[in-house]
This record gives sequence, structure tokens and C-alpha cells, in this order.
Amino acid sequence: MFDNTEGDGRMRIGIIGCGFIGQKRAKAARDAGHPVTLAADLDLARAEALVRSGDDTRATTRWRDLVESDKVDLVVVATTHDMLAPITLALAEASKHVLVEKPAGRTAAELEPIIAASGRTGAVIKVGFNHRFHPAFLKAREIVDSGVMGPLMFIRGRYGHGGRVGYEKEWRFVPEISGGGELIDQGSHLIDLSRWFLGDFTEVFGVTPNFFWDAPVEDNCFLTLQTAERQVAWLHATWTEWKNLFSFEIYGRTGKLHIEGLGGSYGTEKLTFHQMLPEMGPPETTSWEFPFADRSWNLEFEEFLAALAEGRRPIGDIHDAYANLDIVGKVYQGTKP
Repeated sequence: MFDNTEGDGRMRIGIIGCGFIGQKRAKAARDAGHPVTLAADLDLARAEALVRSGDDTRATTRWRDLVESDKVDLVVVATTHDMLAPITLALAEASKHVLVEKPAGRTAAELEPIIAASGRTGAVIKVGFNHRFHPAFLKAREIVDSGVMGPLMFIRGRYGHGGRVGYEKEWRFVPEISGGGELIDQGSHLIDLSRWFLGDFTEVFGVTPNFFWDAPVEDNCFLTLQTAERQVAWLHATWTEWKNLFSFEIYGRTGKLHIEGLGGSYGTEKLTFHQMLPEMGPPETTSWEFPFADRSWNLEFEEFLAALAEGRRPIGDIHDAYANLDIVGKVYQGTKP
């Protein structure tokens, strides 16, 4: 439940990892009226810069300071993949709510003690699946839930970018740190979105080639996932998409939704709904464009706060991350459930 230690309706926020994503999460917290009281980063200057950007209190290089502090109620963990699970576990054991960035760990096994700890202490663990909170996806969810598309049949998703000079020397290409390549990176978003619409997958098949980058992890992944009801998600994530691309198509018996773009270099975010007519033929088509700034970070943070206040499971939590990493692991192992 929501624990208002200050008595003014505000949660005191801590940030571990003050890079690009940590800064986005800090802004979302402040925009919602909640103070960032403690920030940690191995680069103290970066933590101090985040603190200076608001009316906050302290910067540190020790993430354990947030575990031990009585000045934070909710902690954002935005580190490299190898540190996500151990930090989240320590926070859960200290009864602190956590918003940990996806994938939340390198393997599903790393999340098991976190799930156990949160069950013991009551700490709520939200995972950063911000793509669910893009306006096109929120509208798509509303349309699917209305029933106008009929039963869902399959999903076709593509997501990719082309990296940058020296990309193969960055931490994402070090398997001990990242846990894998493009599958665990952008592939995790495609898997999560597919599970959000179709449910759990009981059959998993994928290949993870390396076509371009000279590195020990894959730069592409191709997945076929199937539910017990034989609904299918056919997904491709890539680090060799020379023009950034996002495309996600949801097919029902009586309609199709197509989400394109995520803003910025991915192009204007757009949702198109093709409604099949009783006589079939060309469908009725309705489109929405969302050219404004990305608010998914704010909407996801507000959802987490609402879940805490209402005592319910947040949208996209540690159990979703476990299911996601279980699929990732099966693909890496070349096995099926």
C-alpha cells in the first residue's frame, strides 16, 4: 500500500543510475509532485547534476545508501543489466517500492529471490515497460478491450535501429553485463507488448544471428511465439535497421490495428484502425497521430503511484518481467517449454 511518511501525499523518490533514463524518471517523479531526495551514481558529478536540477537533498556514489536511508519510499533503478537484480533485491528486502528498468535482470532466475522478498516485505516491484504507456498503445488497448476487433489472432512486430560508430565496444555487447544482445534489449519490449495483448506464450522459437557487429552477442533476433489458444506473435528486433523503425500490428477476426513510430528518429507515432465490414472488401479506416513529446515516462510513473495508492498490482510488474526473461532464456537456450 501507499506509505505517506511525510503526511502530505508525496512519495520520496530515490534514483540509482543517473544517466539518460534515470534523468527521465527523475523528471517524471518531479512532474508528478514527488521529490527526489537521494540520487546515486558511480559518477558523483552525474548524481550531483541530477540533484541540482530540483529541490532535492543529497548525491552519493553508494547505491546501498538508498537501501539504508529512511528518506526514500520508492527507488528507481536505472543501471546496467548486471546490477538491476541485486540492487532491486536489496531494496525489496528493505521494504522499499522499486521501479526497475527492463529487463529487470539478465535471467529469470535472477528475479526469483526478488519475487520472494517482495512477498515477504510488501515491497511492490514495477518494471519499466514504458512502451505500454505510449498513447498509440493505450488507445489500441482501449479498442481491443471494447471487443470491436473480435478475438485476437496474431501480432506482427518489428523494432530496430542501426547503432553508432563504436557501438560494439559499449556495455550492451558484453554478455556478462548485458545478459545478451538485441533480444534482451529491444526484443524485450516486443515480447512484453505481445504478452500484454495475447497473454502467456506456451511455445517459443527463435534465432539470434549476428550479421554485422563484431561482438559476442546477437545483433538480430527473429521470434515465433504461440499461446495455448494458438495465437501467434511473429517478432523481429534488430541493431541493423539503418533507418530507425517501429511497427506493431495486431490482427483480430474483424479488424486490424497498426502502430507505427515512437516519435523522434522513429517517426511520428501513429495508430491506424482498419475495421472489417460485414461484406468484407476494403475496410473502414480511422487514424490517430500523436506528434507531441513522449509522455510515456510520466504516464508509467503515475500508474505506479496509482497502483500503490489503490493497493493493486501495477501494469507491467516483476511477474511480467519474469515471464519475459523466461522467454528470452528459452530462445537463448534453443529450447521450448
